[in-house]
Amino acid sequence: MPPYDVIVIGSGPAGLTAAIYATRANLKTLVIAGAVAGGQLMITTDVENYPGFPGGVQGPELMELWRKQAERFKADFIEDDVAKVDFRSKPLQVWTTDGVHEAHAVIIATGANAKYLGLPNEERLKGRGVSACAVCDAFFFRSLDVVVVGGGDTAMEESLYLSKVCKTVTVVHRRNAFRASKIMQDRLFKTKNIQVVWDSEVVDVLGEQKVEGVRIKHVKTEKTSDLRVQGLFLAIGHTPATQVFQGQLRMERGYVALQPHDGFSTATSAAGVFAAGDVHDFRYRQAVTAAGFGCMAALDAERWLQGHG
Repeated sequence: MPPYDVIVIGSGPAGLTAAIYATRANLKTLVIAGAVAGGQLMITTDVENYPGFPGGVQGPELMELWRKQAERFKADFIEDDVAKVDFRSKPLQVWTTDGVHEAHAVIIATGANAKYLGLPNEERLKGRGVSACAVCDAFFFRSLDVVVVGGGDTAMEESLYLSKVCKTVTVVHRRNAFRASKIMQDRLFKTKNIQVVWDSEVVDVLGEQKVEGVRIKHVKTEKTSDLRVQGLFLAIGHTPATQVFQGQLRMERGYVALQPHDGFSTATSAAGVFAAGDVHDFRYRQAVTAAGFGCMAALDAERWLQGHG
C-alpha cells in the first residue's frame, strides 16, 4: 500500500480538525484514533464555551459530530494506539498492533491528561463537581464554595479565575509555602474570598450524586476534618501523552517542543512532523484552541508536502 500523505495521531479536537483540513486539501489521510478515542471531551458533560452551540452540548455528542465531519471527507480511521514511531525514515513510519503505517507527513495530536489524586470517590464524581479545568467549568459553580488543590502558578491562576464567580475558594496545599511565582501568590493573598489551608491534603470527596464536601487531613497531626463545598478543582499538573515519541522529538517539560520559526509554526524537530493541541500547549488547554492548532498543523503539513514534492 502506498504511503498516506498525512497520518494524524489522536482523535480529540486537534486531531479531528487536522483531519478535516487535510482531507479537504485532498490529502490522503489516516487518523490513528487511539483505543479510547475522542480525547478529554469524552469525559466532559456540559460544554458551554465551544462556539456554535448556544444551548451548550454534551462532550461525547460534540466529538461524535466532529468525527462524522472528518469521515465525510473520507479520512481513514484506525481504533488503536501507537506502539512505536520512526521519524528518521522516509517515508515516516508509525506502528500499531496491526503493523506499520507510512506517511510523508505526521500530525501529533495525542493531547495531555490532567493529574488526579486517585481518591476513592474522585472518579465517580468527575463532571459532578470534580474538575481539572476552572476555565471550562467555573460557570457551573457560580456563587458556590469550592476547593482548589495545588501550589504552583496553575493553582494560583485557577483559584483567581474561580474567585470571580464563586462565593469562596479554599486552596488546600500539602506544604506550608507555595512554589508559585511571588507575583501570583501576591494576587491570591490579596483576593478577599480566597483562603488557604496549609500543610493539608484532600483525602476523599464527599457526596452521592454530586460533590457535597471534601475530607482534609493535616499532614503533621493527621487530624481529619470535613469541609462543606460544592466543587473540587485539581490544579496539580498535566501529563502529556508523549512517551512513544521520546528520543524521536525534542521535548520541553515532557511536552513536544515546537521549532522556532518566522512567525508561528507547528513544526517539530523532525522534518515533516507537526504537533497540535495539548500535546505541546501547556498554557491554554481548551477545545477551541486545540481545534485551532489542528487547523494550523494541517495547513503547515500541506505546505511542507508541497515544498517537498
